[in-house]
Amino acid sequence: MLRILIADDHEIVRRGVRQIVEAHPGWEVCGEAADGQAALNLAIKEKPDVMVLDVSLPIMNGIAVTRRLRQDAPQTKVLLFTMHDDDETVSAGLSAGARGYLLKMENEQLLETAISALGANRPYFSSVVSELLLDAAVHDRRKSRLESFTNRELEVAQLISEGNSNKHIARLLSLSVKTVESHRAAAMRKAGVHTTAEFVRFAIKQKLIQP
Repeated sequence: MLRILIADDHEIVRRGVRQIVEAHPGWEVCGEAADGQAALNLAIKEKPDVMVLDVSLPIMNGIAVTRRLRQDAPQTKVLLFTMHDDDETVSAGLSAGARGYLLKMENEQLLETAISALGANRPYFSSVVSELLLDAAVHDRRKSRLESFTNRELEVAQLISEGNSNKHIARLLSLSVKTVESHRAAAMRKAGVHTTAEFVRFAIKQKLIQP
């Protein structure tokens, strides 16, 4: 039995993916999540074979979740299922450890094919992503700035961008305010910005949050 976890903040997307999974013999949905932190917690608990994961999620985005899964649930293969087809997001997702990358504009059959591939321990990429990878293989790949962020810096960066104070972030992540301030400073330095407003613009561009 192939066990699949679905993480997307849109219920209609989760419902559609669930229908595809449940219609396939030998597949089952072992859980659903609407934000990144819940998705990570559920994946660690359920240990799914495949996670169908959106990039743009509240609290913890899909790139950060993928990184954490590589450490905490390495048996789970991540299929990033997203609307974002820019090279920086693709690059960040694959470097985080995703084994598949599929655009939401693709048809249901390709989603089924992608899940099957990951379930058989094979990678799967949509044609647009394959072209980006081919171009990157021929030319020097431009690294996403997010690749230089640590996992903690990514988490703090997203929570800052969502309007949380240092004190609230400290409570959410069980850290001291001083530690949050340190991660915040490091993230802003790596982003090349000096103000919170500039950092929010950077976060939107990097798909950490939705505009």
